[in-house]
Amino acid sequence: MVNEEDVKRCVRCGETKPYAAFAKRRSNLDGLQRHCRECASDYHRTRQMSLGRKVRPKVTVPEGRKLCLKCGEIKPWSEWHRNATASDGLSTRCKACRAAEGRSGHLKRQYGLTVAERDAMVASQRGLCVICLKAPAAHVDHCHKTGRVRGVLCFNCNSAIGKLGDDPDAVRRAAAYLEGNSWKPILVAPGVYQLPS
Repeated sequence: MVNEEDVKRCVRCGETKPYAAFAKRRSNLDGLQRHCRECASDYHRTRQMSLGRKVRPKVTVPEGRKLCLKCGEIKPWSEWHRNATASDGLSTRCKACRAAEGRSGHLKRQYGLTVAERDAMVASQRGLCVICLKAPAAHVDHCHKTGRVRGVLCFNCNSAIGKLGDDPDAVRRAAAYLEGNSWKPILVAPGVYQLPS
């Protein structure tokens, strides 16, 4: 049962509703807006349409679910990150949409690539890593000195190149070792070694 002191009358619709139906407004004596949330929402939608702006269709969402503003799907609360500043305590975009935005933002910041450009590179490689030709290409490879993107590799090949220090000579020595040629270094100059021919 709602206490009489915990209700307020909306000046637009005239209905008496609990405090939770009103948004906060510090400048008012009671700290709440004069219009209930529903009336304020209807007014805002009508105003935006009269200005010729695009307005999302009003969707009724069942309890325990929320509409994602990015993908437009209604998902359970478990599919959302928490946001203490939001009125419902949940983020405006679902976890999947936020993850996709995070990946595309990382590509742009780190490599200067869009998702479409990365996908085009993967398609040009027929979806495979260009080194092992077995695993799917999933990791963007770049030169750590210049920042230039070289291609898209599988995790193992990308980490192998990184562990070899992006050094072509180290890769050649590793290939020679794998082919059964033992590496017997020949000192050419102080600190400089050469493979035997």
